Amino acid sequence: MIILAVESSCDETAVALVRDGREVLSDCIASSAEMHELYGGVVPEIASRKHIEVIASLADAALEQAGLERRDIDAVAVTYAPGLIGAVLVGVNFAKSVAYALGVPLIPVHHVRGHIAANYIAYPELEPPFVCLCVSGGTSLIVDVRGYTDMAILGATRDDAAGECFDKIARVMGLGYPGGGPLDRAAQGGNDRAFDLPRVHIQDAPLDLSFSGLKTAMLNQIHKLEQKGEALPVADLAASFAAAVSDELVPRTIEAAKALGYGKVAVVGGVAANSRIRRDLEDACKRQGFTLYMPPLKLCGDHGAMIGSQGYYEYLAGNLGGTDLNAFANRDISLGV
Repeated sequence: MIILAVESSCDETAVALVRDGREVLSDCIASSAEMHELYGGVVPEIASRKHIEVIASLADAALEQAGLERRDIDAVAVTYAPGLIGAVLVGVNFAKSVAYALGVPLIPVHHVRGHIAANYIAYPELEPPFVCLCVSGGTSLIVDVRGYTDMAILGATRDDAAGECFDKIARVMGLGYPGGGPLDRAAQGGNDRAFDLPRVHIQDAPLDLSFSGLKTAMLNQIHKLEQKGEALPVADLAASFAAAVSDELVPRTIEAAKALGYGKVAVVGGVAANSRIRRDLEDACKRQGFTLYMPPLKLCGDHGAMIGSQGYYEYLAGNLGGTDLNAFANRDISLGV
């Protein structure tokens, strides 16, 4: 089964063609990140306009790259939630039009379920159940992946997402946007114990996360140094911050895996590209004897292939949409369409 997949939840427009949920035939991406860098973050109106400008040509490019014709498409999958509502609407309306014109099924896909499916592309042998840490600019979740379409949230951030914090701290430190990559590179060789940053523990929900206090503490530390006229020890600040974020994410993920007894842990999303988090997860899983699944860096960010992969399993489960499909800025990962 060949699925045309559309992703437009933030500042990347992506269209891919995926066969049977695991084989990527093409994956074309256009990013508007350079435009958002001028403003220090994503401007929803700009993102939506750029999606409109490129989405149709990306679909043509994906077909050409795969060596396929429109008649070869068996279904259309699209991110319908969560994300910037204007941006998501562009993808949903385009996908509805294509599915209607071709007379093929329309498959709504939750964006975070798509991220989880990135590991199905990277690891053909991976099957549920497993515990998945989902960390990106808008999401920080620990998910019980019971089946391809049966998922439950075990822990979630009470406030900011980890990726949003990386972007904010990087911007304040003058490292640019998006901030995850520059902050990770800056941390190399830094002393991760140079600054005493808080680690939050929520008594009544041990698997829940919180990053607002950590972000505030980091910003206060930077401002104190600036007020004293001292040069920022960029490497030490970045390394200390990455260690604090990892110390919130990794132990909770491991505790969830131990409690469920699956023996398999996965990590997905843009923050999954962070070298400190990847290293700490590898070490923790090795100590516990767990098998760890981490997508290659190119599959950590947003792309169309992950939507096509998850779309295949949503199709098998009968989770289809119609011409009345709507977009949602927020949506629980455990809910159907």
